Amino acid sequence: MSKDQLLTKLWEQYVEITPSALKIHELLEDKGEEIKNDHIAIRTFNDKRVNIEVLEKPFLNVGYEAKGEYHFETKKLFAKHYEHATDKDAPRIFISELELEKCSADLQNTVENLLNSCDQNAFNNPELVLSGSVWNGNSQAVYKSLLEESEYAAWMYVYGFRANHFTINTNALKGFKTLEELNNFLESSGWELNSSGGKIKGTPEQLLEQSSTLADLYDIDFEEGTLKVPSCYYEFALRYPMSNGELYQGFVASSADKIFESTDVKLQKAL
Repeated sequence: MSKDQLLTKLWEQYVEITPSALKIHELLEDKGEEIKNDHIAIRTFNDKRVNIEVLEKPFLNVGYEAKGEYHFETKKLFAKHYEHATDKDAPRIFISELELEKCSADLQNTVENLLNSCDQNAFNNPELVLSGSVWNGNSQAVYKSLLEESEYAAWMYVYGFRANHFTINTNALKGFKTLEELNNFLESSGWELNSSGGKIKGTPEQLLEQSSTLADLYDIDFEEGTLKVPSCYYEFALRYPMSNGELYQGFVASSADKIFESTDVKLQKAL
């Protein structure tokens, strides 16, 4: 699979459960904007069968290289980001994993049982990152028990391996000079933004500003009945030049920590 095929498949899966992203994409295109993608984020567990080293493979195979590493102590996450070696317009890839050993025994057992229940050959699939939920994630009780401890784990239980969010490169937009202008336009068009830690996360001094919509609510048919579960969100990033004049390419952990909360059920209920 080529780089463009991989990225296109990730986008197609993403908009299938995140219709708001496609609507925002079209809204900006109608204003004459050409949308460029800053980065794509993917979630996983740090179990050796599905950890970052497994999910990075298809990206390494199409020319991506590992760059920065990030730790999120409160959410018990570790992440790495990747940049394409030759295509500077290719989106960065951001892969995070839940550090299971830092979680409760109950959560660890639940995740281990999930992974053990799968056809183990599924984890050797070179397209695992596109496979969604390879386990039977249809128990509302399991979902809610995971949610009590880790929204991240609960999201993984339902949605599995797929893009968690795409990100508009705000620097490439012609009609918006600041992220605040873009946010105001989106809100005036009826979109709710993630306000955790402020609607804009990061500062010019940190060389990166980020904002995001709240995740769409998607109907999941559990065995106990249908429940609306936050799916994915659309992010917006504005990068600032470093001392050498080149735009900063990495991420700010404190900002990403709040962006993760765009899929948080509690944030949805606060509206």
